[in-house]
Amino acid sequence: MNTERLSPHFTLRELTKTSVRIENVPGEKEVENLRRLCRWLEMLRSRWNMMYGDGEDPIVVNSGYRSPAVNKAVGGAPTSNHLTGCAADIRVSGLEQLLRYAVILLDISDESGEDFDELLLERKGAVMWLHFAVRPCGNRRKVRMI
Repeated sequence: MNTERLSPHFTLRELTKTSVRIENVPGEKEVENLRRLCRWLEMLRSRWNMMYGDGEDPIVVNSGYRSPAVNKAVGGAPTSNHLTGCAADIRVSGLEQLLRYAVILLDISDESGEDFDELLLERKGAVMWLHFAVRPCGNRRKVRMI
């Protein structure tokens, strides 16, 4: 898989990794969407490190782009923003980090005047993550705890 840089701290490989053994290669449009998403992830990383981190804390993406086959295999929604490269599931170390990431992204949106599509605080058992999506247009600013 390609190690192409989408931004200073994120690669195409990182945003297309998957736990299933199915090809997961995005097209040009999906790669452009991943670049847009990575701009937000870079801002999140920068703010987190400025406010709470030790200066080099990474933002870890559990899931980014998903091909239709991968999305189906992992039980993703048929209309998931992952299918278009517009979403990332971000690993967190606990509830506090989950909430702080969400607040940082809300602040970035408010300050920049740019909207996002989804900011979902998700949990399955003891595992929590932040689902964040930004589309090229038609963003809904949907915020939920799931």
